[in-house]
Amino acid sequence: MASVDGRDLVSELQAQVLALRNRVEELEKENERLCSQLSRCRCSKDVNIPSAGLFVENSSPTNCEPREKPGCQERSQQRAGRYVALKIMYFGQRFYGFASEAQMDPTIESEIFKALERTKLLIGTKEDSRYSRCGRTDKGVSSTGQVISLYLRSNLKDTGGYTKNHTTTLEVRGEIDYVRVLNRVLPGDIRVIGWCPVPTDFHSRFSCLSREYRYLFWKGNLDVLAMQQAAMKFIGEYDFRNFCKMDAANVNNYKRRITFFDISSLDRRSIDVDELWAMTIKGSAFLWHQVRCMVAVLFMVGHGFESPDVIDILLDTKKTPRKPQYNMAPELPLILRFCEFEDLEFICSSEARRTLHEHLKNEVQRHMLQAAIFNEALSCLLTAGGHEFSLDSGLIFTCAFGKEEAAGQSSVFSRKNKGHIPLLRRATEPSYEERRAKLDMKACRKS
Repeated sequence: MASVDGRDLVSELQAQVLALRNRVEELEKENERLCSQLSRCRCSKDVNIPSAGLFVENSSPTNCEPREKPGCQERSQQRAGRYVALKIMYFGQRFYGFASEAQMDPTIESEIFKALERTKLLIGTKEDSRYSRCGRTDKGVSSTGQVISLYLRSNLKDTGGYTKNHTTTLEVRGEIDYVRVLNRVLPGDIRVIGWCPVPTDFHSRFSCLSREYRYLFWKGNLDVLAMQQAAMKFIGEYDFRNFCKMDAANVNNYKRRITFFDISSLDRRSIDVDELWAMTIKGSAFLWHQVRCMVAVLFMVGHGFESPDVIDILLDTKKTPRKPQYNMAPELPLILRFCEFEDLEFICSSEARRTLHEHLKNEVQRHMLQAAIFNEALSCLLTAGGHEFSLDSGLIFTCAFGKEEAAGQSSVFSRKNKGHIPLLRRATEPSYEERRAKLDMKACRKS
């Protein structure tokens, strides 16, 4: 009897296995039918980003419609994309800074994303693209080396991911010419000057090793030797809370490292034989408005209003915990020149480079013509009414310091300007600790 029961159990199990095999075959046929249907329909898109440097955009089987024209070109069910860094040049005079979070238009960032959408290079939304930027320059500031990173469409289905051996010649030939495509639709004061494949753990801000800024100015009667002496005091790692716009809500560490600070002539002169100079500052990272605050204090030293030793006093936050109130240097002469990264070599095709060179050459000529027109107007003033005007050299610096600092430029530097209040005697801003206490009190009241 037991033998009969065992045979019945085996027969039942064999029947279940056969039924399961038949069901698997049915499901495979159903899967083939659905895949065939997907290949003939328009589908909503779902972007999935894996950990590799290349990814595939898959179609979802929702909201499907059969194609009206069976002979039309089929859309690929797999669109390749890759994580890339773009090197950006822009001239900031008409923009409300680089970032678009302030809800002010236009910004450089908003114009870049408009171009990405127009060229169909952007995959999904800005949030989907894992976008990051190296620097967040202020309103009016320009750059010749800003870097951003994000996922963009690619012509290549598989490059084996990112490698430190850099992009091969064959891969460059087969890839989209991102520089040329984007520059066709970007406004004339924004240009992409290179691209580079990057690993998915790359971040434009946190992967940056250093940034370099340059600030242009007319020498006039400035004591550049005193400015150079003062500038050397910035080199090293210090707490720069007295040389920035403090953001106590988001920043609690104000130490930054300056590795290079140079003040030198550019060997260019204006119509009245004034000489163009530049401050070049390099550091690992910078605080909000840090460069413009440093430049403002150096200008005070150059005018003879402050001693170079004032830098030491302001960097000693134990003795000077509160920042004296002073105006920053203006934004227009400031340039973010360069952002340094490890193992990044930016690519620009010969055609894109030639087009970019012609564009910048035309821009230079256009501005030189405009400058010539202003020089004509200036020469008319010099001889107006049969009298020769003497232009006050302080006028050159009115833009840099406002009326108070520009006053008395023709005076000897050893003689203090009566309108200038020494920094250490000025009213001060709240310290970081006072700002934090106020923020904490507000948070307690809300809770």
